[in-house]
Amino acid sequence: METILLLLAGVIVGAMNAIAGGGMLIGIPTMIAFGAPPMVANVTSYAITPAGMITAAIQYRNYLRKVSWRYALLLIPIVMGATAGALSLRQTGADHFEQLLPWLVLFGVLLFAFQPLINIQLHRHIHFKRTHLRPIYLIGLAMLPTAYYGGYFGAGFGFIMMAFLGMGKIHEVHMLNAMKNIAGIFVATITLSIMGATGYIDWHLALTMGIGAGVGGFLGARLAKRVSSHWLRIIVVVIGLVSAGFLALREYH
Repeated sequence: METILLLLAGVIVGAMNAIAGGGMLIGIPTMIAFGAPPMVANVTSYAITPAGMITAAIQYRNYLRKVSWRYALLLIPIVMGATAGALSLRQTGADHFEQLLPWLVLFGVLLFAFQPLINIQLHRHIHFKRTHLRPIYLIGLAMLPTAYYGGYFGAGFGFIMMAFLGMGKIHEVHMLNAMKNIAGIFVATITLSIMGATGYIDWHLALTMGIGAGVGGFLGARLAKRVSSHWLRIIVVVIGLVSAGFLALREYH
């Protein structure tokens, strides 16, 4: 029964990441509920999400072909930021991370909840304020702290990444989603390479939920145009707030 529930949780994680993001705001609390320590749940999340990101990227491949090759240069600051974030995570003690986790989840939920507002404000800033820098350079600068956060905590960085990617000339949500998935694959791979020898990866959870995430990513990308992101956003925010509250009570009670 536990394996089936974890598999289903993985499907939900993969589908949510493909449609709107936020899957690990559900996945990490789920792993903790099944007995995984917070640090283990966080690091294991990097072994779960790539499968769903890969299958979603395959579904979005026609949109990826429309993306200018110049955007591949953004992988440079993404790799740099993710490396720094993962190294910081490696230096963080498990007990200290457990204290941080409720606030990290809350921060991820707030990013998810206010992503549309962030998008609007960023577009206003870029389009109405004079600047001598091309948008892609500004996006590159923004990718450094964004990828740092992504390398440190496996939930929520995709929201702000999509907001910054939308600062450029690309506004098609499926193109942005495809780019976000490619970036997420790089961030997860880098973090796993740095954290792999720490013993913080639960491979049973990773394999079980990873299989589900792969299926969920494939199905989620196909259903993305039919699912209301508005209602999905509300559901994720409510569940995320409950998860943050549960983790805070668990830690500070």
